[in-house]
Amino acid sequence: MNYLTEERKNSLSSEYVLGTLHGAARLRYQTLLINHRPMRQALWRWERHLNGLGAALPERQPDPGVWQAIQRRLGFAYNDRDGKADTVVSLPQTDIGRVAATTVNRWRWLASAASIVAVALALNLWWGQAEVSTAPSQVAVVQGAQAEALWLIELTERDIQVQATEQFSPVSNKDYELWLVAADGRAPVSLGLLPKDGRLTLARSDLFDQVQVAALAVSLEPVGGSPNGAPTQVLYTSQLVAL
Repeated sequence: MNYLTEERKNSLSSEYVLGTLHGAARLRYQTLLINHRPMRQALWRWERHLNGLGAALPERQPDPGVWQAIQRRLGFAYNDRDGKADTVVSLPQTDIGRVAATTVNRWRWLASAASIVAVALALNLWWGQAEVSTAPSQVAVVQGAQAEALWLIELTERDIQVQATEQFSPVSNKDYELWLVAADGRAPVSLGLLPKDGRLTLARSDLFDQVQVAALAVSLEPVGGSPNGAPTQVLYTSQLVAL
């Protein structure tokens, strides 16, 4: 199967960002990211636009009826005989199997519908934007011991964008520092402290334009960073990949 058609790139990348790509399909997609530049570009576009869309949506308080409907679909019913609509009682045992079966189908449909709506809204936002964010020229994914993604690093012409993933579990009394490792053998150069959650912008070092970068390294440091200007304990390394 050709995964690099425009339709499949957009479909896989949007599902990956939304979190609806699971199991073997997710692992296969991560392999495609490493080996194919067009797939990395598609992922970057969908991450920018879907995450931006989610952040722009206003908070809304669901109607109480929504929660009641969810309770019923999960196998509970509301008892209104005492005038209290929030009193929950279990359904008869004979009805539980039927409710469970219909619940699974409904939730599958709702998940698919939500994904389609999110993608459609993102496309409208994407094509309607007057300004386009500066695209990264290089990216790196810092992986842990089990090959789980811990940080996504994007190098642009102006700065370094770093996103910590949900799979990262930081040590509370330590900091994590990012280093540039040059191919000419000079001492590693600090690029700043990495975020323990969320997204952070770091200054772009001029060395990126002056030396060949062999790797990026992440070290475990005391709070505040390296005390002597050198990595204390190197935990991970990652290579920058050109887009």
